[in-house]
Formats: sequence, C-alpha cells, structure tokens
Amino acid sequence: MDKQIAQVKIHPAIGIARVGNSSNEPFIGPESPDQPALPPGSYKDSSGKVIRQAARFRVYGYNKAGEVVRELKLGEEGVTEIKWSVHLANKKAAWYQFHIPLDIPEATGLQDAQRRRRNFDITGAARKKLINDPGIQTIHASKHETATFAGKIMDLPVPLGSASTQNDGRLLVVGGVGKSASFARPEKPISGVANNDTWYDDVSDGPVTAEVTIGGATKTASPAWVVVGPPHYAPGVKTVRTLYDLLHDVFVTEQTLPVEPEVSYPDHIEPLLTRFCDLQWVNHGFATQFGWSGPHHFRDPAMRKRLADPGKASRELRRQVYVQMRDYARDGMSPLPWPWLYGDAMSSRPNSVRQHITLSAAQDRMLALWADGHFTSGPPRTGHPNVDQAPPAEQPDLLDRAALENCAADAFHPGCEVTWPMRHKTMYSEPFRILHRTAENPERDYGDVLSLQDALGKNGPLFAQGPGDLTRWMAAPWQCDTASCRSGYEVRAGLGPRYSPYLPTFWPAQMPNHVLKKADFTTVNTKPSGGSDDSAREKAFENRAVWLRGLTGTDFNVQRRQMIDDWYKFGIVETHEYTVGDGKFPKYIQVESDPGYPPAPDDANLINIHVPEAGVPQLAAAAGVWTGSIPAESVEADLVQQAVQEVKEATGRDEAAIAAGYLEKLDPLHGTQ
Repeated sequence: MDKQIAQVKIHPAIGIARVGNSSNEPFIGPESPDQPALPPGSYKDSSGKVIRQAARFRVYGYNKAGEVVRELKLGEEGVTEIKWSVHLANKKAAWYQFHIPLDIPEATGLQDAQRRRRNFDITGAARKKLINDPGIQTIHASKHETATFAGKIMDLPVPLGSASTQNDGRLLVVGGVGKSASFARPEKPISGVANNDTWYDDVSDGPVTAEVTIGGATKTASPAWVVVGPPHYAPGVKTVRTLYDLLHDVFVTEQTLPVEPEVSYPDHIEPLLTRFCDLQWVNHGFATQFGWSGPHHFRDPAMRKRLADPGKASRELRRQVYVQMRDYARDGMSPLPWPWLYGDAMSSRPNSVRQHITLSAAQDRMLALWADGHFTSGPPRTGHPNVDQAPPAEQPDLLDRAALENCAADAFHPGCEVTWPMRHKTMYSEPFRILHRTAENPERDYGDVLSLQDALGKNGPLFAQGPGDLTRWMAAPWQCDTASCRSGYEVRAGLGPRYSPYLPTFWPAQMPNHVLKKADFTTVNTKPSGGSDDSAREKAFENRAVWLRGLTGTDFNVQRRQMIDDWYKFGIVETHEYTVGDGKFPKYIQVESDPGYPPAPDDANLINIHVPEAGVPQLAAAAGVWTGSIPAESVEADLVQQAVQEVKEATGRDEAAIAAGYLEKLDPLHGTQ
C-alpha cells in the first residue's frame, strides 16, 4: 500500500459532547460501536452531579487512493503541529418555533404562528443578542493551548465550554454545564415543551477544522462538526434506529455509500434485535416482551441458535419476527407493530401513519434477506471494544459510527441531540461530514415566519451549516423536552381496558421511562439463604420505578420548570454485574444510580394525560391574545386539576401517579387536524 500522505481528515466526522455540572474531569464519549459503557460511578461525581462527556477528535492521513495510512499524532513521523479551530454557538432563542418536522406532509397544516420566530417581540438589531456566539477559537497542539467559549445571551454570560489538546495532539471539546434560565425579570413561566420564549440553555454545535504540519508541509484536513447535547441517561442502551442507522440509509439511498454486499447475523441482524432486548432496562413494556425470560428475548442462547440458523427449520420464526416490524402501507396508525416508539407526526388524535416510527430502509432490507435465509451466521460479534487496538484502516469508520450510534433517531419531535434536517443529503459534503457554510456565503434572513418553501428550498437551512445551526431546531430549553419524554400518553377518553401506561414511548434509550432501582438490584444480587425460594428476588427483578418519579405535582409545566433546576438529580442507568452466579438472572443488569431527590413512590408520574382544553388559555397567553378576567395560568391549572380528579376516578390510582396538562407536542397542529 502507498504510505505517502496525500490528504488528511478529521474523525469522527460528527463528534458528540454532552453537558454536565460536575467539576470532575470529563470522560470521553464512545469511540467504537463495540465499546461497553463505563463502570458504575463514572457518570456522576460523589456529590451526585453529572460529569460532562467530551468529544475527542483525531486526524488521519490518507494516500491518493483514499486508503487510511495512519493516525497523525503530534511528535510522531514528521508531525510537528496540529492547529485546531472550533466554533461553538447556540441559536435557539433567535430561530423559529418547532412543532413537527417541516419535511413531512403534515407540516402543511401548521399555522403561520407556529412557524414564526421564537422571542418574536424582540426585533431589529436586538435579535442579534439572542444568539450565543463566542466566536471561533484556535489552539496549537504543540503549545498545549486551551480555549474557552465565553458566550453570552441578551448580555448575560452563558459559557458554552472549552477546547484543549492532549499530548498526542488529539482535540477535546467540552460543552456547557447544563445551565438554563430565563433572561426576563421576573422570569417568564414555562409554557410548553419546545418553544419557551426568554429561556435559553448551553447546548451548542459548530465546525471543527484542523491544519497539520507534516514533513515541513501544512495540509488542511477535511473538517468535522461537534454537537453538545443533553446527558445520555442510559449510556449502555442504544435505540432501535440510531442516528447512524438513519444517516447510513441516507447515503446508501444516494449511492454515496455501497449497499452491504452480504447480510451477516452477528454483524447486522443480532445488534438490531438485541437493541429491543436492551430497552428492557429503560421501559417496562419492552422488558415484559423482550426482556429476560420474555417471549421475544433474542439474547436467550436457545433463541439465538434458531435465529442464527439460515435453514428451513427456522424460516417461519425469522419470518414472523420480520413481519412484526412496522410497514406504513400495511399498518397505518396501529400502535401494535414493532418498534413501539412514537413517530414524527405523533398526536393525541392519530391522523398519520407517522404516528410511530419504522426501521430504516436499510435495516428493513437486511431483515427481509435474513428472514428469507440469505445471510451468513457465526458467533456473537466481539468487534473492537478499544478503537486504538483496531487496525488503523478501520479506526475512522469506528469513530464515525460510535458517536452517532449513541444518538437517537426515533421521533424527531424534535429529538434529543439533533433533529429532522439531518436526514437531508444536502447537509453533507460527503458521508457523515457536515457541509460547512463559508463567510462568503452567509445565511439569508428568512423573515418573521419560516415558510415551507424557504425551509425546504435551495440554499435554505438544509444546505451549508454554520455554528449553532444543528441544535437551533431543538427544544428551548432542552430540560422541558426531557421532562416530556414519557410513555403511554393518552386523553381521558382513551383510558379503557386496553390502555397501557408503558407503551408506546418517546426516546427511552436516551431518557428512560421505567428503571430497576439499586435497592431492587441489591435484593436480586443477594444469594438466598438456606432453603428459601427466589420469589422475593424475582419480584424485585420485575419491579420497575418511573424514572421521572422525582418530579412533583401533577401539572406538566410545573414539572418542566422543576426539571430545569433538577435535571442532574435523576439517576443514570449503569451496568452492574450479577455476581450470585446461579444463572437465574442476566449476567449484566442495568440499574438506576441513586437519585438526588427525596424518595418518591415508584409509580409517581406513571400515567400521562393530555388535556386538550387546557391548551386554549395556554396558547392564547403565549400569543399575547388572552383576554379573560382570570389569568390564563389559573384557568389552565383549574382545567388540569379537574382532569386529574377524573383520571383518579377512572383508574383508581393515587394523584401522585398522574401527570396531566396540555402538551403541544401531542397537538402539533393546535386542534386543526
């Protein structure tokens, strides 16, 4: 192989950092799709604060044929300098409202008021103060420099993080501290999930560039991007359709990446099926069906033997698993097909096949081939848990994939880290590499209302990107969306015998719904004494507590406001080893770390009720047109409390188990559909 360096590229192409409020040294995010989660205690410090996740970037040298030669490290093989530049920004407060993705047919039903600017009452030059842009920061690896992103919004200091290098020249980008607040005094009340005017947070995103001096010559690297998102509260769990799956499908469809030439059970099918099983640690509905000893526990050795067999004897089993997957043309709005995850057009009054998600086209194609017996078998994949021990030629792809596999591409409603624009090929210069906006091509002003024509049109927001452009679509602030990532949303009329508070669900891999408490794990992991039976251990293993049980009261907006302050107090789902050794429970069990809030009932906030009539005063107040003699907040609170009482009577549950309110994310067209 030609070992002459002809070009250099940064990897991962998109790096993911996450906010945290601990002063401890940040940990580095996953760098291989095969890398296990960190040991218990790695994600929070001794005081219960969340440790930040850093995004680490490297530079690789390629030859003229596009083959990877090696990683370029400072001080090795002629590399004398790596000059890094990073530009973080947060543009949420200055961007447009989010209700549903603008690239789906349902978006034509949005009213102009739903596509107008956030903080619309701030006009003219003052709107520039809504953008938190500390500017580009450049550091030299040879000098071990550190740069800080000392941003501000409406003249209030809001730091976005820092950048530094390691001894080998690799770049570390660390994000904000999870600080969200209102710049208004007194603060403006929280009014919903995604569009809370005057409120800001310290997530961010932006370009990462590098120049490498090697052998006396300086080469400009193909650039990368960094996204600073919320914490991953279940770092050992990946969702069924990850951001990597979604983007890989985009590039395969556009023929910039090849179709997998051969389907492998351990490489392609098993990782997908076992994600259903791993959701048992974050959702009780998935635990019942796909968890340990469940009817579709794909990790069971006997089940695996059948699923990995391409012969005729297992063909009907494979086919039945495949046909369970959702097909919009066949299933319509039914919640029954897999996966049991809400979709882009989720509404309390379902009117779209996009009420739930499907697998990606590439995932579906491989499953279809597997079901028909066209695949290779083999032992479970071990891969490369440590990217540095992988062959250099494989490292760039592992880095790119690991970052994105730990991000969600469930419902873009709006999402967790990034949202719907990511599925558009015009956003990229090459697979996984964001197209950077240049200073010579500034983004134009789309006006007070973002029209669908502008949103989807040529040279609009789906083309070249600038600092803050990926996260500007996300919820403002992010904690309000996190507090709304729940399961089993329903209106009062739907509380019949077929109602489940566990399914379907929003993003459980990122923001859990129901978790195994540490106290229950202690019971499970204690060997029974004498001749006692295992009923207590079995009961403890089956028990799940609502992850958001620490939110108090019954009103959604009150709970969202609490989440802004208390986001770090919620447990991180961590991987523990089952050490009794009798094989009665899984070898590895994922367990919620001790929460930082006062003890709460396990079923607190289990039932989540949408109250459409409470939207009338809320929406009117948000639009500044409420004319009632009683404050809109009081009218809304009375309607919510009335709904809670009705749900108590209908379900027999205590008030603590019920959360209610108007959710605009469940009414994206504001009652017009």
